[in-house]
Amino acid sequence: MKYIALTTVLGIASLSGCASTSAPPRELVEARAAFSRASQGPAARLALVDLHNAQGELERAERSFTEAPSSDVTRDLSYVALRRAQTVEARGDTLQADQERERAEQERAALTGQQLTQTQTALQQSQQQLQNTQQTVAMTQTQLAAERQRRMEAERQAAAALESLRRVAAVREEQRGTVITLSGEVLFATGESALLPIAQQRLDQVARALIDQGARHLVVEGHTDSRGSPAANQQLSLARAQSVRAYLISRGIPEGQIEASGLGPSRPVAPNDSAEGRANNRRVEIVVSPAAATAAR
Repeated sequence: MKYIALTTVLGIASLSGCASTSAPPRELVEARAAFSRASQGPAARLALVDLHNAQGELERAERSFTEAPSSDVTRDLSYVALRRAQTVEARGDTLQADQERERAEQERAALTGQQLTQTQTALQQSQQQLQNTQQTVAMTQTQLAAERQRRMEAERQAAAALESLRRVAAVREEQRGTVITLSGEVLFATGESALLPIAQQRLDQVARALIDQGARHLVVEGHTDSRGSPAANQQLSLARAQSVRAYLISRGIPEGQIEASGLGPSRPVAPNDSAEGRANNRRVEIVVSPAAATAAR
């Protein structure tokens, strides 16, 4: 670019030095200015061949002006040089604009590719999160189904255990829990606290049912009729409750989950003025605490 500009200046200066004192035509003045702009603009870098040709046209116009300043030939050559210089200048500007547009498109394409990569990464992360959530939901549903199955099985076993209890004892529901009543006539001889053989068979069934039912806390209560002294009856009722407790422990009921209590004649379920009533009062009751009360313990 500097080489062409320097050559042009030297060439024009050399030609002008030999020129007459006549003023150059307007076309030649404009051609000189147009070529000067072109040689200092993008054309010097992007349209070098075209700029060299424009220089040749301008030099021919300058020679013609030196030889015949006012001739039509000089004016025509100057006009051609002007248009050639303007064309080269415009071509340089166009090529530079094309380069800038291409660079901008490349930058935009690179940015678009980066944005696409970021979008794909975010999409993959979202898909992974969705997959993790679906797996968690599936696991939760499986766990819920298993828990529901366990609960149904536990309820079935509890119902079967309760039905089994009803076959060997009287069972009723009270606020304090499920009450299992065993007749004292079946469990003990009169005035004794040692279990009869038939009592052991009954208690075997009771123990299996309580274990199947998942009982957590039991109270064995001994009761007597009102015949005899209250102190003796209380002592006998406690001894009988302890005998039942010990036997249930021997059959698998955890020791820490079962208590014994002697209540004597304090809680009759029938009048003591008849043999039948007194027989009903001589009993052992096993109280199974409700689930909420058991949890509170």
